[in-house]
Parts: sequence; structure tokens; C-alpha cells
Amino acid sequence: MDAFYASAEQAAKPSLRGKAVVVGGLGPRGVVATASYEARRFGVHSAMPMGQARRLAPNAAYLVPRFGLYREVSEQVMGLLRELSPLVEPLSLDEAFVDLEAGGVADDEVSARAVGERLRSDIRAVTGLTGSVGLAVSKMLAKIASEEAKPDGLRLIAPGTERALLGPMSVRTLPGVGPATGDHLRRAGITTVEEIAEAGEDELVRLLGKAHGGSLYAMAQALDERPVVAERDTKSVSVEDTYDVDIHDRVRVRTEVARLAERCVQRLRAAGHSGRTIVLKVRRFDFSTLTRSETLRGPTDDPGVVREAAARLLESVDTTGGVRLLGVGVTGLADYTQEDLFAQAQAQAQALAAEVEAEEAAGAEAEPGADEAASGEPQPEVVEEPVARAERRWAAGHDVRHAEYGHGWVQGSGLGRVTVRFETPGSEPGRVRTFRTDDVDLEPAEPLPLVGVGVPSGWAELERGCAASGGQE
Repeated sequence: MDAFYASAEQAAKPSLRGKAVVVGGLGPRGVVATASYEARRFGVHSAMPMGQARRLAPNAAYLVPRFGLYREVSEQVMGLLRELSPLVEPLSLDEAFVDLEAGGVADDEVSARAVGERLRSDIRAVTGLTGSVGLAVSKMLAKIASEEAKPDGLRLIAPGTERALLGPMSVRTLPGVGPATGDHLRRAGITTVEEIAEAGEDELVRLLGKAHGGSLYAMAQALDERPVVAERDTKSVSVEDTYDVDIHDRVRVRTEVARLAERCVQRLRAAGHSGRTIVLKVRRFDFSTLTRSETLRGPTDDPGVVREAAARLLESVDTTGGVRLLGVGVTGLADYTQEDLFAQAQAQAQALAAEVEAEEAAGAEAEPGADEAASGEPQPEVVEEPVARAERRWAAGHDVRHAEYGHGWVQGSGLGRVTVRFETPGSEPGRVRTFRTDDVDLEPAEPLPLVGVGVPSGWAELERGCAASGGQE
């Protein structure tokens, strides 16, 4: 997918189409997750500190990620891929390998190109976004082809042309060559793929070790035998937050851990899993990272159990110097909970207990010392104290709904005010209004689908055409 998060935001927000958009953490320690192609012209790129991005593109729209929306769109795309083949290997939310031969949909260049073009068209129709397709005889070459096809393109590397294509490319083009390996090769006088091939396998092994050197030499020969592996089962579920300012208050740390545990269980349940090992992650003020874990007797998806286990783990961690990151995770996943194993026995025991209780209630009076409820005396009425409505935080880019103005998204907030632009994926660019952050008519909302909401593209022209001819069309 092309600039996935940023493109999804532009599709959802008509006023941002064609403009620089940066998605990521907006705090002092935030980093860029994705930048639109308009923002990339200013030098903004993923993994860049957000402060640097703001200096390079001060007029861009800076938005907090909406991962729920991105996952929904990702599932739509992955569904299209699974229609092509049973062998789909997702790399992330926006990228995957597909073995077309295993699906029987392509067996030569012509059929492969036709499948790729149809896939691009289907992605646009289903999601409203664009994706780039790379076609080749191996995973490595298909990945390179897809990068060369961006944005919104298709590139096919014909069999027999691979080495000529790879030769002049930078060594960083090959999988597994990061900045450190790239610098090591550069100091040895190797900067292109062709120079890796010319250096020979023995030299690469001497420089990088047997495993890395050998695989790099094979890739320089355009050899990549790695199969496409269908997606594996999830092995863990976790959530974590990085804080703009180090947290020193122990009570606040406990509160954050409890909140993360709740979010982790929500994600666990959404995936249809339970787990038996609870993991706590703490990154302290000095960047040291500690992990603690506790294994339960059986898998659970009970938020109370996970929350209490995380709290116990926190007691063994010294946070007096402050913490900058906290995370809670669950591993050892299963498709059932420990409670499920005993559900039938519990139900039978509860039924038996109910029968005994009914018999006792019918044949005996309450014994001395029984509680007030059993003795029939009136209970004092429990009145919950009204909870003051806390000032809500409105994340830039997130969805809201106003009782009068309808659906919109947060442009920004501060000093007790929140600014909202009211528009939908299918509407014209909307108007902006400002409210108090505690306005009772303004509520958080779920993202709208990117396709099929509001006024369809071209509807205005159709209406004008109908009006001009008396509405007969």
C-alpha cells in the first residue's frame, strides 16, 4: 500500500487530499509512522523524530494514528490477496507476499501482469486507496519491484533479467543490509550489488560471517529460495505507551499499568485468544528496559486477572527515577480460557447449590448472626456520588460526532478548546468549528468507511446533468 496511514487519512478527510500529512506520535518523543508523498517532498520520512518533521514541514497536518481504521482496511486488502492464493504471507498491515502459482492464477508473465493489474483495480474499488504491485520469481525480487513501482504502479521483473537489474543498485537494496552492514561493506569498497557479486562468497563470509555473508552473496546472484509462508498464528498480544514526560508518581504508574492491561485484554479478546503468561515492560528514565513475567495456571482473558498480575509484576520494579515507557502483554496464547475447561462442572455445581439454598429457605428461618439481607431488614439505599466530568483529551485526527453538526474530526485542541472540521470521506471539504473540550454535544466516534459514505464521486455532475435535461435520466 502507498503511504498507507497517511493515504487512509487523506481518503477519510477531503480537506487533506493533495496536502502534506504526517501520522505518528505528536509528543516531544514522538516519531513519524508514515508521511504522505506531499510531505516527503520536504524530506519527512518514517522513523524520523516528530520534532524534526515539524521543522521540515511546519504547515503539514500532524495526526495521531487510528489503528482501528488501518486494521479494517488491511483486512480488506488481505482478503483480496487470499482470493488469489492460499499462500499469503503478511509482513505488516500494508504489505504481503503472495504465491500466485500456488493459487493457480498465473503461470507466465502475461497472466501474472493481468492478475497484478486486476488486484490494483480491486484494491482501489474496495478501499479507495492505492497499492503498488511487484511481480517476480522470488520474494526478494518481488519486494524490490514493488518499491520501484511506487506510488500506484506495477513492475514486473522478467525472468533472466534479474542480475542486470540488480547490478547497479545500492547494497542497501538487498534484504538484511541495514546502516551498519552497509557502512561495513562501504569501508571494504563495496557499494553496489554488482560489487558484492564480484567480491566473491569467501570475501563476504570473511567480512560478515558465514550465515550473513553467504546469504548476501546468494542474493547478489538474484538467488532467493525462501518460500511464501502462510501467516502464522499470533504468538503474543501487547500494548505499550511512550510518555512525553517521564512519570515519577508511583500512583500514576500503577494507574497506567492498569489501563494498559485493560487495553491488552480488549485486543486479546478481539483476536479470539486467551493467554497464560503476563508480561510487564518498563523503560526507565535512563533508557534501561526491564521486563517481568508471570505464568498463570491456565489461559485467561479476564481483565481483572491480567490487571492484578501486571500490578504484582510492577511491585518488583524500581521506578523512583521515572519511567518513559510502559507496556503490558500476554503470551502463551490459546483459543480457550481455563474457565472454559470447567464451565460444565461449574454449571452443575451452581445448579446443585441453588437447589440446596431453595430447600434451606423453605424449611428453616435465618440463623442468628445472619446478614441483614437474609433477615429481611431493609438495606440502606446506596447512592453513587456524581462523578465530575473530567476534561477529555481530543487526539488530532480522531473522529468525533456533534449532536447538531454530525461527523467530523479533531484538527487540534488546547486551552480548554477543541477545533473540529465536519466532513466525511464522501463529502466536500467541510467547515471548521470550535467548542469547549467538555461540550456535552460533542462525543468521540468510530471511523467511517473510506468507501460508500456520503456523496459518491461524480454525484454532483450527475445531478447537474439530470437537472439540465428535466431529470429524465
